[in-house]
Amino acid sequence: MPIESEVIKTGTSTVGITFDGGVVVGADHRATMGNFIANKNVKKLFQISGRVALTTAGLVGHAQSLARMLSAELSLYELKRNTPMTVRGAATLTANILVGRPHYVQLLIVGVDESGSSVYSIDSAGGSIPDLYCATGSGSPFMYGVLEDQFSPNMTKEEAIALAAKALLASAQRDSASGNGMDLAVITMEDGYIQLSEEEIASALDSL
Repeated sequence: MPIESEVIKTGTSTVGITFDGGVVVGADHRATMGNFIANKNVKKLFQISGRVALTTAGLVGHAQSLARMLSAELSLYELKRNTPMTVRGAATLTANILVGRPHYVQLLIVGVDESGSSVYSIDSAGGSIPDLYCATGSGSPFMYGVLEDQFSPNMTKEEAIALAAKALLASAQRDSASGNGMDLAVITMEDGYIQLSEEEIASALDSL
């Protein structure tokens, strides 16, 4: 009988990139169990409030449970205080949840608020680290090769979308546990969370 660590092995590629005025966030669609492709259309990118998103890498059940919990907590916060939770607050809340009950996940909390654009990497033990960009999952080494070479702090929205698409494409080409398409979204103060259509993603990939 396989041990638990073999059963829960998963592969993923997710990315968050800040740009001048917002963030771009994305994830691939593939879920794996060891060398087996278990599903080709798994949702790993979740909107958890008007201007905050979550990406998930790791055990699917834990990831989906956290996404539902965080969405509910951020909605309750806004209802009670009549103001949305900051991105930093959402990252701290997520980290505190994981400290109390560790999950087999690696997460990104990304979004915008009055302080600007933010990307936080959250590890399974509750560590929370802010950065200008971040990649998670088994495809992250290939994504970082693209991000380190081409990221700029003053990128436009279009440049950030193209860079996120290129990073996810690189992971799909080199990491066997990533692929089967991608989801991409843009978050700004003006428009909130906007998920790109398949046609918009295809256009971004065609421009590479």
